[in-house]
Amino acid sequence: MPAYPLIALATIVAAFIISAGGTVLVRRAAVAAKLVSKVAEDRFGKQPTPLGGGVAIMAAIALPTLLAAALAQYWAATGAPGWLPLEVAAHVEGAASRVPMALIVLGGALVLCLVGLIDDRWNLGPWLKLIGQALVAAAVVWFADIRILTVLGEPLSVAVSVLWMLVIINAVNFMDNMDGLAAAVTLVASCALLAAAAGLGQLFVSAWLCLLIGGVLGFLPFNAPPARIYMGDAGSLVLGFFLAAGSMLTTYYDPTVIADRPAYTVLSPLIVLAVPLYDFVSVVILRLRAGVSPFRGDTRHFSHRLVRRGMTVRAAVLTIGLCTAVTGIAAVLLPHVSDWAAMLLAGQTLGVLCIIALLESAGEAS
Repeated sequence: MPAYPLIALATIVAAFIISAGGTVLVRRAAVAAKLVSKVAEDRFGKQPTPLGGGVAIMAAIALPTLLAAALAQYWAATGAPGWLPLEVAAHVEGAASRVPMALIVLGGALVLCLVGLIDDRWNLGPWLKLIGQALVAAAVVWFADIRILTVLGEPLSVAVSVLWMLVIINAVNFMDNMDGLAAAVTLVASCALLAAAAGLGQLFVSAWLCLLIGGVLGFLPFNAPPARIYMGDAGSLVLGFFLAAGSMLTTYYDPTVIADRPAYTVLSPLIVLAVPLYDFVSVVILRLRAGVSPFRGDTRHFSHRLVRRGMTVRAAVLTIGLCTAVTGIAAVLLPHVSDWAAMLLAGQTLGVLCIIALLESAGEAS
């Protein structure tokens, strides 16, 4: 069996174990420290629940990343060990060269996790939290040189990259309004991004996405309805950050490498994240129309509307997860199909969003 699938599985399992074990420890610590959520109008949870689950997810990503970075640097200096598969050993020097960038990205995630944890405990307020996100996004984009749409030129590319990162971070944060929802959507989107990255030969970002998948899988059983712990902003900000970084690190279109790949393949991450982006944009518009802050929590989300129409929380989460899976499959196929098939995939994605819009606009169950 090729080494890559085994390594990917081992990476997911390692992150799963760290996340699951960490969630148990964090839950106990949160109860002892009284880091517990209050019943809020923008949640369907009716019981105070421990917060801080995002710390366990962060640990599941950070610890293996730091270990891999240390090994890559050591093996690049001393030579790869004989037991390392040849196809993996061939990438040791390349991995070592990307360690500085990886540490910058990881540092940004750790800062966001800390900001989220502070907000979970003392409520920083939306604007102070947004400033922190913007500073982290700008630092990562600039110092790690992670950018999208580089053909636009550096200033515009940097601006668009920072904006993309902020939008995805907050889209996932908005999704954290119901037991298991943000984790489930992140899991599905991560799997789609992993399939796309692996299909395009992007090994570095694929390894990181495996850690994200394992981290979410380890946490999700504790967060599934009825949740025994919430990830809090310490988790949702980190999940959104890694989804944004993962989508930006993957090279979907590079005519110098694959000349016949169409330029519209850069839309793959937009399609993967179409459902959370739709929810984010629609909720912001509704709040602005109501004359309230776009960051003020309420029950205008698609998930809330499904529950008010008679679904259970578990069914609503599954419905949104399946919608994300449908758009995710389209995104994975997009770089590998003809122009005509790409139009069909775009139509499929628009169809899913239209179904969501119809469900939102229809009369609610009494």
